Amino acid sequence: MKRVTVIGGGISGLATAWFLKRKCEEKGARIELTLLEKEKFTGGKIRSIREDGYLCEWGPNGFLDSKPQTLELCRALGISGRLLRSSDNARKRYIFSDGRLNRLPESPLSFLKSPLVSLPGKIRMALEPTPFIEKSPEGVDETLADFARRRLGSEALEKLIAPMVSGIFAGNPENMSLISSFPRIAELEREYGGLVRAMMKLARKKRREIAEGKVVSSAAGPGGVLTSFREGIQYLTDTLAISAGDGIRTGSAVSSITPGSLAPYMIRCEDGNVSEADIVVIAAPAYAASAILTTLDPAISSILDKIPYASMTVVSFGYERRRVNHPLDGFGYLAVKREGLSILGTLWDSSMFENRAPERCILLRSMMGGACFPGHIDLDDDEVKRRVMLDIKKTMGIDAEPDFSGIYRHRFAIPQYTVGHGERLATLSREIAKHEGLFLTGNSYRGIGLNDCVAAAARTAEELAPLL
Repeated sequence: MKRVTVIGGGISGLATAWFLKRKCEEKGARIELTLLEKEKFTGGKIRSIREDGYLCEWGPNGFLDSKPQTLELCRALGISGRLLRSSDNARKRYIFSDGRLNRLPESPLSFLKSPLVSLPGKIRMALEPTPFIEKSPEGVDETLADFARRRLGSEALEKLIAPMVSGIFAGNPENMSLISSFPRIAELEREYGGLVRAMMKLARKKRREIAEGKVVSSAAGPGGVLTSFREGIQYLTDTLAISAGDGIRTGSAVSSITPGSLAPYMIRCEDGNVSEADIVVIAAPAYAASAILTTLDPAISSILDKIPYASMTVVSFGYERRRVNHPLDGFGYLAVKREGLSILGTLWDSSMFENRAPERCILLRSMMGGACFPGHIDLDDDEVKRRVMLDIKKTMGIDAEPDFSGIYRHRFAIPQYTVGHGERLATLSREIAKHEGLFLTGNSYRGIGLNDCVAAAARTAEELAPLL
C-alpha cells in the first residue's frame, strides 16, 4: 500500500486529496493518505468570517460557473443544492476615473457612448483590427502593458487593462507576462491576427453552432456568473476537509523533505514529527515549497523562490443602509491608478450575495496594496481604516463611520506571473521529473483562481495515478 502525503490544506491540497481518493476507488487501489497543514485550520486563503451578523470573505469570495471542474466537484460532494449565484446586479461593474464612477461598457454601442475613454482613445482602440497594428514577434514573452499599448493604446491600458489586472492579480501590467497571465488573449492574436477579428469570427462561429443545435460555451473566454454558498465560500473547503477523513493533520508545518530510508521521501515537521512517503504532493505556495525543498533539490528550490507574490489587505466595512445614499447597484468598482486612491477598488458584497449583512445593512469590501503598492501591507489598522474611509467618500460619497469593520492582511496574497514565468515553469517541469513521485500543484503555476486550483488538482491526481 502506497503512502501518499499532501502538503498544504488549502483548496489545492484538499481537492487533490479528494481526487486521489476517487482515483483509488476507480482503480481498486488502497493508499495511506496524509494531508499536512501548518495552520490550525484548513482552507488556506479561503475563510468565511461571520461577525456581528456580517459574513466577510477573508480571501476569494467565489468562483465563476463558466468552467466545469468546480461545479462537477460540488455535484460529487453533494453540495450543489447549497450553491448561491450572485445577483443580476453583479453584472454591472464600474471604473473610477476622472473623479467619477463610470459603468464598464458591455456592448459596442455602450462603449461609444461611455465617457470612460476619450474620443482619441476610442479612435486608437478602433485601429486594433487594422493592418497598421503589428503582431507580437514570435517567441517574445511580452508584458501585458506592452501588448495593451501596442494593440489598444495607452489610454485603454490605463483605464481598462490596468484596473482589470489589479482586480484579478493585484498585479502590475508593466512586468506581468501576457502569455502566462492571459494565455487565451495571446492565443487569439496568434490565431486570428487581432482581438476584434477574433471576437467577430468566434461570434459568427457560435451563431452557426447555435443554428445547428450544438451546445456551445462562451467564445469570449472567462465570463460566467460569480458563485458561492449561502454559508460563504469556506463551505466548499470545509466539505472537502470532512471528506478527507482522519488523514488531515493541522498545526503540522513541514520544514524539509529529504531522501527516506524505507520510502523515497522523508518529511520532517517543525514539531519534530517525521514520516516517510512514496508519493509527495506539495500544494503549498511557491515560496513555502521552495523552503521545504532546499535540501532535497536546491535547483528546484531556487526556481520556486523566483515566483514573486503581491501583498493584499482586505477591508470590510458594514453600514446601516439608511446611512448610505449610493445605490450600490452592481459588483463594485476598480480604480484607475492616477486617481491617487489608496485602494485598488471596492466590492459591494451585500449587493452580490444575500445573507452577507444583517437586515437593512450593507457590506463593502475594499482591497488595498497589490504589486503597485507593496508598502500598504505595513500600515496599522487605524491608518488603513482612515485611508479606506477617505477613498469611499471620494468614490461613493459615503461620509460616515462604519458600524462594523474587519481588516485582513495577506503578506503573500497572489502569485505574480511576471515575464519569464513560462520559461521558469518549463525548467521546473524538467527538474521535477527527476524525482519520481514528487508533484507540485496550486495557484503558483498555471492559474490563480479557485477554478484553476481545482482543475490543477484533478490533473495532478491523474498524473500520479499510474504510481498508485
